[in-house]
Amino acid sequence: MIPSKQDNITPSRQRVVVAMSGGVDSSVAACLLHQQGYDVIGVTMRLWSEDTVNAATGNHQVCCSIEDVEDARRVCQLLDIPHYFMDFQREFSDHVMDYFVSEYERGRTPHPCIACNDKMKFDFLLQRAKFMDAAYVATGHYARISQDTADGRYRLLAGIDGSKDQSYVLFNLGQETLANLLFPVGEYTKTEIRSIAQEAGLPVANKPDSQEICFIPQGDYREFLRTRLTPQPGDIVNASGDVLGSHKGIEYYTVGQRRGLGLTGADPLFVIKLDAAERQVVVGTEAELLQREVRVGGVRFVGGVAPEGSLPVTAKIRYNAPAVSACLEAYGNEAVLRLDTPQRAVTPGQAAVFYDGDEVLGGGFIQ
Repeated sequence: MIPSKQDNITPSRQRVVVAMSGGVDSSVAACLLHQQGYDVIGVTMRLWSEDTVNAATGNHQVCCSIEDVEDARRVCQLLDIPHYFMDFQREFSDHVMDYFVSEYERGRTPHPCIACNDKMKFDFLLQRAKFMDAAYVATGHYARISQDTADGRYRLLAGIDGSKDQSYVLFNLGQETLANLLFPVGEYTKTEIRSIAQEAGLPVANKPDSQEICFIPQGDYREFLRTRLTPQPGDIVNASGDVLGSHKGIEYYTVGQRRGLGLTGADPLFVIKLDAAERQVVVGTEAELLQREVRVGGVRFVGGVAPEGSLPVTAKIRYNAPAVSACLEAYGNEAVLRLDTPQRAVTPGQAAVFYDGDEVLGGGFIQ
């Protein structure tokens, strides 16, 4: 059995920076580490200007708000730990917002949470933590880290609570980063986390979870894109190239989409491909959405070494999708997944993540 990394650590007042969003998960992460004897520092990152987002959208109901910052500060006061508010707006704009817009321009569907984790929390925040003499950065992710006693390698595991598991968005983590991370809440279910918060008297114990992208009001990404780019109209075509209609911009469509096409016919039609070069939205039947072979780029393996030959795995091709059996063949930073069962709406830009049981082997982005 591979023990949890936290079981192997004697805190002895080791310093840990906890990324605190103001939600219950990161608050309990700070609470648990404080109880375990760590020297905990809470850090809330300012990732975007609320005034800028509100001016562009006219909407004020977004997460990561001033109220969230205040919630994080109150939790830190209750735990008697320091709380800092750090400005990462420029980095967030460059590495998350710009990526989000450019992927849609390319006919791809981005996953901004992966970009945010990769750059904000596990790169820039880790760098700041080192300046604060912290040994670790901790977050409220539902995932686990363990260390193999035989070879010393760190392993990334799914969270105990399968309904909240967030290991899918963490596949980019490598050995050097995992050595400096802690995921305290991954050992618990969501119900247990809320109970811990209530027992500790944390003011966020019953706070609802955020369900939206932090900079996208009410999930309307199209409204956000309208403030950042000028879409180009084009044709809606079938797989044979026959023109069936027109669209206002490929940025407003994603693979698998049915609504908003403005097409009529005997059978329902879905977006099966977006051709950025030709500015075409390609549509087809539901059967044409099914795909068995998936090309994956930008592949990284948690252990740092790609497997040789064909490897049986389970794979997730989107965050909320169930894992399906597949065969993986890796070629450097590219891979091919051959799915045992064809999957619907395999979407370029989304992550394909490879598992062995509850262990994350690695992943990449669907091409």
